[in-house]
Amino acid sequence: MLINFLGSVWLQLTSSAEFAEVGCPSLRVRASVSSPQKLYSSKTTQVKSGEEVQIAVLGASGYTGAEIVRLLANHPQFHIKVMTADRKASEQFGSVFPHLITQDLPNLVAIKDADFSNVDAVFCCLPHGTTQEIIKGLPKQLKIVDLSADFRLRDINEYAEWYGHAHRAPELQQEAVYGLTEVLRDEIRNARLVANPGCYPTSIQLPLVPLIKAKLIKLSNIIIDAKSGVRRGAKEANLYTEIAEGIHAYGIKGHRHAPEIEQGLSEAAKSKVTISFTPNLICMKRGMQSTMFVEMAPGVTAGDLYRHLKSTYEGEEFVKLLHGSTVPHTRHVVGSNYCFMNVFEDRIPGRAIIISVIDNLVKGASGQAVQNLNLMMGLPENRGLQYQPLFP
Repeated sequence: MLINFLGSVWLQLTSSAEFAEVGCPSLRVRASVSSPQKLYSSKTTQVKSGEEVQIAVLGASGYTGAEIVRLLANHPQFHIKVMTADRKASEQFGSVFPHLITQDLPNLVAIKDADFSNVDAVFCCLPHGTTQEIIKGLPKQLKIVDLSADFRLRDINEYAEWYGHAHRAPELQQEAVYGLTEVLRDEIRNARLVANPGCYPTSIQLPLVPLIKAKLIKLSNIIIDAKSGVRRGAKEANLYTEIAEGIHAYGIKGHRHAPEIEQGLSEAAKSKVTISFTPNLICMKRGMQSTMFVEMAPGVTAGDLYRHLKSTYEGEEFVKLLHGSTVPHTRHVVGSNYCFMNVFEDRIPGRAIIISVIDNLVKGASGQAVQNLNLMMGLPENRGLQYQPLFP
């Protein structure tokens, strides 16, 4: 075992969560999204073939926690040792999510009762605003992938502005590495704490970061219209009767993923990038489509954008450029860790339209988290993630 430490932490939490890849492929173009100041130096843990990695899933009764469990059912080395859900403590996981009743899993426990003495790594699927203090109290040897938004923004003052309270673990924020896997692969390998990206930022940054770094698109007038499946929550706006048979725009002037997206694009540009971003909820269980309207640099064509993205992601398992005029649809990626995208010439001269689709629970959350922990453990990053999309 990697960990030989007994620790427990306590906080009364709801267990809701944001609804929000055999060899490691090479990446042709590197793009740095964040450059955290390192207070902790870590070397990639090399897990031997066949050696089990003991996992804790915190907030296992939320959608992202349940998706972690579903994905790890196909992982030959990650074994779930601890599962927490304060409101459902002592219950069997199969009683909360009957579709996973076939899995041999420990009972749910409250976080204050969790035993981390035989745990190697943690997926933290707790709501944002609660994760910082929890992670601060975990054994320091643990590898952690945090699926909340608590460590995504590098600037703690910007975090306070967007999330309404001071950052409660600023020393950990300086250590955290932003986990956009195909872009920050080398940094993630050596990280102890990875901030898993949000779903909208994943679908948007994967196409735009390489184009911005290559100076193929202008930094002004980037307009993004994004649509997502409905996330779990008790808000009236998320109820079926409010969402069904319609589209629900929200966070029009102040969605919390906007600064996360701008942080990544600005780092790629090495100058400030501001976007127009409108998210929308639509009545489907899974999926996300981001439609990006961009102005190309002088002399650049939509074909140039396509060829650069094709070259950038050539050899990548989970990011694919579709052929010709094929339009990416969310149904093409449901249940998988893929991001499909394509580039189209706009009818307005000098502009292009980029469409990117993901399953917001997989590549947009739990799948990317597994991909990141594979890297952190020195495993092929596709391990346990080779689920093909479900169709129809």
